[in-house]
Amino acid sequence: QVQLQESGPGLVKPSQTLSLSCTCSGGSIIMNYYYWNWIRQSPGKGLEWMGAIAYSGSTYYSPSLKSRTSISRDTIKNQFTLQLSSVTLEDTAVYYCARGPGNAYYVGANLDYWGQGTQVTVSS
Repeated sequence: QVQLQESGPGLVKPSQTLSLSCTCSGGSIIMNYYYWNWIRQSPGKGLEWMGAIAYSGSTYYSPSLKSRTSISRDTIKNQFTLQLSSVTLEDTAVYYCARGPGNAYYVGANLDYWGQGTQVTVSS
């Protein structure tokens, strides 16, 4: 049974880099053929897919966030990491990590396991 847990600072100052880790248990992040995703939800808005890292290590990003988003992994710790640079107040959101198989058109499709989410507030 796959379980995902987000961790990291809940408060980030404007212009700094937001860093979160997602630790996976019950399954390997290098197992074929899953994608490991970051999604966020701002107050009053729907879910926004940010990007993912594949079982192979390949990365994929939302075009709107690509310029300041980086996803990496530590296969020994079985965790993957989100870095979002130059944050503003608009980046305040609940951040989720999730697993899914993707589909032919969308890496973030068909997400089947989710972390509980972690609140990140951007404030000075």
